Amino acid sequence: MIQSMTGYGKTVLQLPTKKISIELKSLNSKSLDVNARMPSMYRAKELDIRKLIAQHLVRGKVDFSLFVEITGEDTSSKINKTVVKEYIKQLKDVVDGDDTELLKMAIRLPDAVTTERDDIDEEEWTLIENGINDAISKIVAYRKDEGEILKQDFTDRISTLKSLLDSVIEMDPQRIEGVRARLEKGISDIKEKVDENRFEQELVYYIEKFDITEEKVRLDNHLDYFIKALNSEDSNGKKLGFISQEIGREINTIGSKSNFAPMQKLVVQMKDELEKIKEQLLNAL
Repeated sequence: MIQSMTGYGKTVLQLPTKKISIELKSLNSKSLDVNARMPSMYRAKELDIRKLIAQHLVRGKVDFSLFVEITGEDTSSKINKTVVKEYIKQLKDVVDGDDTELLKMAIRLPDAVTTERDDIDEEEWTLIENGINDAISKIVAYRKDEGEILKQDFTDRISTLKSLLDSVIEMDPQRIEGVRARLEKGISDIKEKVDENRFEQELVYYIEKFDITEEKVRLDNHLDYFIKALNSEDSNGKKLGFISQEIGREINTIGSKSNFAPMQKLVVQMKDELEKIKEQLLNAL
């Protein structure tokens, strides 16, 4: 089934000493473009995360965020007491001030606070990985819901194109009559000078030039194929994009051959509907 590339998924994990929030956002893109944000201690798992995202999301501009909020006594940041005391001692030699103010200044100086980087606990990582999978499931579900909206829009617009094509087919005999009338009038003006062989050649030429039978048949087939591809299990935006290009080619040819104002108005409407389909296809997975 067709999916949108727009999606959102979020999972929150409450661990013994920390709360972890996992978010995934995606927009349309020609390929998979993953932007990952996470604390440095989890960077070792970034490649695994990217592979997991690529396996399920396939295409789109994806923002992955992993936020950590410490809720217990465990913290990786420690005050370097020796360094802070030395800073305060040196500051007292420079300025007068109470210990609280000097402490505020000292704590901002380099190496006053150190961060101890612990190895990732595998049991904790298993929980986080499950949370990532849950967030991915949510964003995929979101994409499928959006895909249903896209599918309905495509179906409606293809139906409109079908109706416009029916109108083209209905008025084609009238168009041909108009072409024939113009040819006959032109011939009658030069009747005495007509070369019968040349006339037959010109007649065949104009019939071939203005005939749109093949274009009507091919356009009808392309519209049917679009719906068939849309409803298939492996439906995807790229394939539908290729079909829409073929649809556009036939519409353009009908427009260039029609030489009939009422039909050209229908062609303009068909182009407008197709352009809206192409715009929506940019967001289809």
